Amino acid sequence: MIRSFNPPDFSRYRTRALIVGVVGLVLLLIGAFVDRKQFFQAYLIGFTFWSGIAVGSIALLMLQHLTGGGWGLVIRRVLEASTRTLPLVVVLFLPILIGSHSLYEWTEPANLPLHSVVREKLGYLNLPFFTIRAVIFLAVWFLLMFFLNKWSLEQDRTGDRRFAKNMRVLSGPGMVLLIFSVTFAAIDWFMSLEADWASTIYGFIFVASWSLTALAFTIAVMAWLSKSEPLNQIVAPLHFHDLGKLLLALVMLWAYFDFSQFLIIWSGNLPEEIHYFMERMQGGWGAIIIVVAILHFCAPFLFLLSRDLKRNPQRLVNVAVLVLLMRVIDLWWVLIPAFTPNRFPVSLLLMCIVSPIAVGGLWLAFFFWQLGQRSLIPINDPQFESVMEQQHASGH
Repeated sequence: MIRSFNPPDFSRYRTRALIVGVVGLVLLLIGAFVDRKQFFQAYLIGFTFWSGIAVGSIALLMLQHLTGGGWGLVIRRVLEASTRTLPLVVVLFLPILIGSHSLYEWTEPANLPLHSVVREKLGYLNLPFFTIRAVIFLAVWFLLMFFLNKWSLEQDRTGDRRFAKNMRVLSGPGMVLLIFSVTFAAIDWFMSLEADWASTIYGFIFVASWSLTALAFTIAVMAWLSKSEPLNQIVAPLHFHDLGKLLLALVMLWAYFDFSQFLIIWSGNLPEEIHYFMERMQGGWGAIIIVVAILHFCAPFLFLLSRDLKRNPQRLVNVAVLVLLMRVIDLWWVLIPAFTPNRFPVSLLLMCIVSPIAVGGLWLAFFFWQLGQRSLIPINDPQFESVMEQQHASGH
């Protein structure tokens, strides 16, 4: 018998996360005094990883509203809590603007004579327009988050099914808006780090990778929450099986986009394009991309083919954690060579280890605070009864 759908007390975890975040931030700031430029470069990687979970969770939340199913109902509160970290993401974006001159060479007029291609892009690549676009991207994500969370809470309070319809109707055009905004944000924030290089599929890689990061994080949280009440009496192996299948699909989608970009550019062999991969296949970076290929695609792909693994939360969470770790390492491979081409910078890499921990501590503290604000299951959702039937059918 389920006594309450209220969340447990997360204050202990919130405090621990905040302590880790503050200590990590202090270490980063010490690094800023040593090398200000490297501080902002490392910070961008931490920001990218954790903001990706918040934005990717919006995509998964809208996918759930569009498709239905018990898998989406049981993870909805975790996804909603992740999306409600967006106010923190907005604050965390401010150092990117402050340190833009340390990140983007097109902000420094002295660098422009060296790159005729970049000079031709200055109508688009200039700091005022860059800032306006960032505000638009963040506003789109914030509005989607706001209405999806508002209507979900109203549905919990009133039981009115029109709110479920509102969320479903918003999710169709909202998904299109999200894909376009993430695509252009990736071009602005990451691809323009090497403004003389371009790839038409680059933005879609971030759409897939941020959704994948968000799902892997959600699976890890659900495996933890399902050990105790109330979720241990609601979440069934069937739900983890569905989440595992979706994780497999997103791993394959990310790999498809990433390999397609490599294959097209490598086969084209154009000097203005091929240098991107040449810089990332030399020395230590060449070893890292082999590790990413094996542990980010091959291993999760093979593991997730197993039906038994997908239905076992303890085994599935191992794959999810592996994916999260590989997402950080893949970000190193994508972003760090843009800052220090043709060499493997140990000092910057050390700061890039601290950065995701520092930003992650702050983000997780905010996440646990939001997760504790609402019941862990949307009990007045139209699909609630069918999910409970699945739970009883599974023998829980």
